[in-house]
Amino acid sequence: MTTEHKLHTVICDRFGVDVPIFGFTHSRDAVAAVCRSGGIGIWGATRNTPEEIEEGLADIAERVDGRPFGIDLVLPQGMPARNNREEIEAMLPDGHRAFVDHLYEKYDVPRDGQAGGRSRFVRSEEVARRQVNVVLDSDADIFAMGVGSPPEFIREAKARNKTLVSLVGQPRHAERAIEAGADLLVAQGYDAGAHTGAIGTFSLVPQIVAMAGDIPVIAAGGVATGQHIAASLALGATGVWIGTAWLLTNEADTDEAAKQQLLAARSADTVITRSDSGKTLRVVRSAWTDEWEAEDAPTPLKMPLQDILIGDLLGAVTRHQVDDLVHHPAGQGIGWFNEVRPVADVMAKLVADASDAIAGLPS
Repeated sequence: MTTEHKLHTVICDRFGVDVPIFGFTHSRDAVAAVCRSGGIGIWGATRNTPEEIEEGLADIAERVDGRPFGIDLVLPQGMPARNNREEIEAMLPDGHRAFVDHLYEKYDVPRDGQAGGRSRFVRSEEVARRQVNVVLDSDADIFAMGVGSPPEFIREAKARNKTLVSLVGQPRHAERAIEAGADLLVAQGYDAGAHTGAIGTFSLVPQIVAMAGDIPVIAAGGVATGQHIAASLALGATGVWIGTAWLLTNEADTDEAAKQQLLAARSADTVITRSDSGKTLRVVRSAWTDEWEAEDAPTPLKMPLQDILIGDLLGAVTRHQVDDLVHHPAGQGIGWFNEVRPVADVMAKLVADASDAIAGLPS
């Protein structure tokens, strides 16, 4: 990126990049495009098998010409030891099973016998160990931990010269991450898409900055414009972590029904639900979230029980385009995105608008 800008921070020096923008996305194409546009692409690969992660990271490394990139895995505590679906299914309450059957029937969802993204395997210590081993052996420069910061994984990754990034939603999460040895902290506020907490970005970021010492803090949650980037730097952050912006890009692999939903969504159209994973997840509101908020709906189960309970159903919803139940994780920043553009164009506008915002501040 050759555009003149005012966004140079320690992140640029540390990683040799043009702008301190981390682009989180599940699309490998978008990851590579963020890197080629001067930022740092982060591949969200929690729901990929170890074999898929190995192949995906090698593919990204070939396409970024030596630029830094990373991977994000969700590694929560308290998961079962084994990747055994039968054991998890035996723990699912009959009432919850009946509710899912009701959704199949009410919305005429085909039972095609295939697993969904959440039920292809059980989120477990066994799978996490194998995923982490692949990351450690890869060329990925950055290892981000989206939920949880297991100290043993941090130690192993640091020994392999990976930069460790911990996403935190509360000061107590930051304390644990700092103690474990995280190199960067992503302070992710309530505005954020996907797994998020209860503290707003403007309240959270300065708190994490105050306690982080020399550890750089990256702002996340509702960062959708150049003005948001300027505000993040004013709060003490040294960069930003953006996810929602890439959902509506040419390089994204967002399916058509979800894309149309995202294009129409405004900030107030997102809600936080536990109905997908058992943990708080911000998504675009749909009949799916309405059904789980109904008075007679059961309380979502804890992770990974909820994953297995609803995983096959959500997979069928996507495969068979059952539009009423389609919903997609997105942050409140979705209100700024109403057209599909190349990643490079999104990055260029973010940088130009942030530079203008910074230049326009009173001296």
